[in-house]
Amino acid sequence: MSTDTVAPPKASSRFNVGTILREPLLGPLAALVIAIIVFSSISSSFLNPQNVSLILQQSVVVGILAVGQTLIILTSGIDLSIGAVAVMGTIVMAQSAGANGPVVALGSTLAVCVAFGAINGGLVTVLRLPPFIVTLGTFTAIQAATRLLAGSETYQVPSGPLTLLGTSFKIGSFSTTYGVVVMLLVYAVMWYALSQTSWGRHIYAVGGSPQASDRSGIKSGRVLFSVYIVTGVIAAIAAWAALGRIPNADPNAYQNANLETITAVVIGGTSLFGGRGTVIGTLIGTLIVGVLRNGLTQAGVDSLYQNVATGILVIVAVAVDQFARRRSQ
Repeated sequence: MSTDTVAPPKASSRFNVGTILREPLLGPLAALVIAIIVFSSISSSFLNPQNVSLILQQSVVVGILAVGQTLIILTSGIDLSIGAVAVMGTIVMAQSAGANGPVVALGSTLAVCVAFGAINGGLVTVLRLPPFIVTLGTFTAIQAATRLLAGSETYQVPSGPLTLLGTSFKIGSFSTTYGVVVMLLVYAVMWYALSQTSWGRHIYAVGGSPQASDRSGIKSGRVLFSVYIVTGVIAAIAAWAALGRIPNADPNAYQNANLETITAVVIGGTSLFGGRGTVIGTLIGTLIVGVLRNGLTQAGVDSLYQNVATGILVIVAVAVDQFARRRSQ
């Protein structure tokens, strides 16, 4: 009789690259932790409460817009117009406030942003045009319309309800703004909607395979249209937050917001091919970009090199996503 024994499998060997690829939040979270450790070792002031608060405040507008971008990308689309819609919202809000007051201004902004979302959604679902082409066209049109509406002027917004999200408050020794709270609330609401409701499950299904979702009884067109409507609402919230950050409605503001939202979403682990990702990952991706820019600024790195570093991160994130998809297939 043989006395040889079979060694039990090593549990630790199962945690490898494949494990990280199957858990899309692990990579971005590890990158965020590493970035914080590196920059806190370079600068003693990096983890100061004031600097942490600054990173969060600088991330508010793009962070809110990135939630809408996540919804679109989860459906295997992309929105190149979301930043332009938010900028249009700031102009409408500032102009309406002067004539009709803040309540009408907020309502007008919501209506305009939702209308642009409906236009995008209608063109994608009814005419079945590619989201990239549709939103590229509406981005150009909205950007031009914003400048025509503003007359190339910047509108000062008085302190009050329209700048409320820029108001600071303290939690112990930590100071932050209501805009940061609203950003986190938007993430919390959308996390719940995506993970705990049938609407969220339908979004993942449509992004994974529109044909399969149609055969299973899901109204893919209706789901897609609702996503663009919700994205319009999110753009309106971002416009409100933008006036809290800087109480000036500038038609030339946030020129790179569209690309920055895509960057945050991709770095956060959401697949550009749809059906895979979370808004929590997007929040981590937004913080990674904020930490990277703030840390490199404190280290004295030129902003152009910061853009190079961000671009490399995006390429790496997309490459990891591609590799993960190939392994899963």
